[in-house]
Parts: sequence; structure tokens; C-alpha cells
Amino acid sequence: MDAAKEQFTELYECHHGDVWRYVARRVGASEVGDVVADVFLVAWRRLEDVPVGSALPWLYGVARLVLANEARGRRRWQELTLRVAAEPDQTVQVDHADGVVSQRDVAVAFDRLSAGDQEILRLVAWERLAPTEAAAALGQSRATFAMRLMRARRRLRRQLTVAGDGAGRTSSAAPSMSNWGG
Repeated sequence: MDAAKEQFTELYECHHGDVWRYVARRVGASEVGDVVADVFLVAWRRLEDVPVGSALPWLYGVARLVLANEARGRRRWQELTLRVAAEPDQTVQVDHADGVVSQRDVAVAFDRLSAGDQEILRLVAWERLAPTEAAAALGQSRATFAMRLMRARRRLRRQLTVAGDGAGRTSSAAPSMSNWGG
């Protein structure tokens, strides 16, 4: 085993229990393992920054930052959920020829999509990222993202037909998709 692996193994074996207890006093039991894993991932990546003789306080500092990031993420998710929940009663104009598709229909159709399709559509519609930016956020090429976006829009259109009130809405809802990424 090389020196870095030995150093990390010793760090982990000496302080895992302490870090686990530190995190467990701050989050629910279901989250502890993930947070502790993130702490030790940071420790592995920044092994040269771990101070000799005072590794535990450094690990507690890392844990504090990981917990803060988790809390921020939860807060953002809750805010997004509240925003989405407040919108279903509003209506969206498809265009004058096609009539109106209620946002409730859109929300129902959106919920039926896969998590991957939802994320793609969120990036372009809610986060207002350009396709190039959204592709970078997902670690994909522009071409791959464009194809996935096209397919996600197509699946959303199909779901809008299913979610509709049976009035025969079909892919004619396509013009309304412009706010879903162009």
C-alpha cells in the first residue's frame, strides 16, 4: 500500500467513529452515512491539507461545511417545491388557435416523466440555462444534450395528451413548449 493510502486508512480508522457521532447529533439517522462518506471523500481528495496532530478538528470543520451544503440544498429544494405547488392553478396560453393548457395538466405530465427528463427540462425552463450551459451542468456534449432535450420535450408532449381533459389535445401543444428550452 502506498503512503497516501496508509495515511488515509489511519485517518479513517482513528476518526470515523468520532465524525459519525458528530454528524449524527446534527442530522437524521438516514442521512448520517452519506454525510460521513462526503467528509471522508473530501479528506481523501485533500489529504495533503490534513494537519498532522489535529486531524479531528479539521474533519469536524469539513463535516460542518458538508452539513451546510446539505442544508442549502434542502432549502433550495423546499423553495422550488413551494414555487411549483403555488403554480398549478394558473393557466398557460398555448396560443390562440390551440386554447389553454392548465398548469395542472403540465404538472401532472411533468411528474410522469423520468427523473432524467425532469432535470433536463428544469435546467432549460426553470433555471433558464442555454442548452450549452445545461449540457455543461450535466457533463454532456452539446449534441447529446440537444438530443436528450428533444426527446424529453416529446415525452412531455405525450404526457400532456394523457394528462389533458380528454378534449383531444395532442402534440399541437408543441408551440407552448418554447419555454421548455426553445
